[in-house]
Amino acid sequence: MRAADDYEYAPLRIPPGTSRSAAATMLSLQVDVGGWELARLQLHADGTRKAILRRRARLSYLPMPVT
Repeated sequence: MRAADDYEYAPLRIPPGTSRSAAATMLSLQVDVGGWELARLQLHADGTRKAILRRRARLSYLPMPVT
């Protein structure tokens, strides 16, 4: 298992009213472009989704997620 220092994390807030398929598309674009993977996804009572993305620290030259 790797230490937490091997990863960098980025929060991503998906506004309420965004469809499930649109949210999945947003996340898949971040995976394809920035080398991110989904670490955690929370659905709040107001409909807001909060995603935590992570990637290996050695890929830091790639762009940060668009919020």
